[in-house]
Amino acid sequence: MYSLTMRQLVVYCADIGSVARGRFGWARGAQSGRSLRITTKSTDIRKLVARVARDLNAVTPVTMGFECPLFVPAVNDPNKLTRARVGEGSRPWSAAAGAGALVTGLTEVLWVLQQLQSRLSSTQPVYVSWPEFAHAGRGLFLWEAFVTSTAKGKSHIDDAEEAVRAFWGSLPNPEAANAIHEMRVHSLLGAALLRSGWSKDLGLLEIPCLVIKA
Repeated sequence: MYSLTMRQLVVYCADIGSVARGRFGWARGAQSGRSLRITTKSTDIRKLVARVARDLNAVTPVTMGFECPLFVPAVNDPNKLTRARVGEGSRPWSAAAGAGALVTGLTEVLWVLQQLQSRLSSTQPVYVSWPEFAHAGRGLFLWEAFVTSTAKGKSHIDDAEEAVRAFWGSLPNPEAANAIHEMRVHSLLGAALLRSGWSKDLGLLEIPCLVIKA
């Protein structure tokens, strides 16, 4: 029996890109009546951290996606080291756009997680497993957003908003909407969680997060 209800949940997504050049955007969504309402959106990464921290400090369950590759395949065949993840199709993580977002995300995801840690009034659990998060009914659940092709909007905020809507549309079982299926991975998200102090579980380096495709 899950402790989490959709009425409690808030959903964030950050569209990864250069902060200095104004290519970063984020959006926050929550239930309003029977539908989703985008409550806040911005290009300011500092405001993202402040708003997520405010929700977590209020013991509001938070899910946050990052629109960049958060894990890569761990393969034995050297000819397949840069192959697309299963489910990516013609836009693999190692191609120009994906690779650029991955590299930028290495710094921005870590920065967000570190800054969040410094703003929390008490220790908050973090999850990459949806069932564990849903059973707990609190804390932070992290996932990867995949916004591409016709789903892309005119701005980074638009893309973040599309990803929020896609995650909301996957509820109550986002695992069924997972777009990427890899058995063996190296998790860049897991590395960021370790480096930022959210967890000491080395097993996170081998666990893929959910990927929700808009």
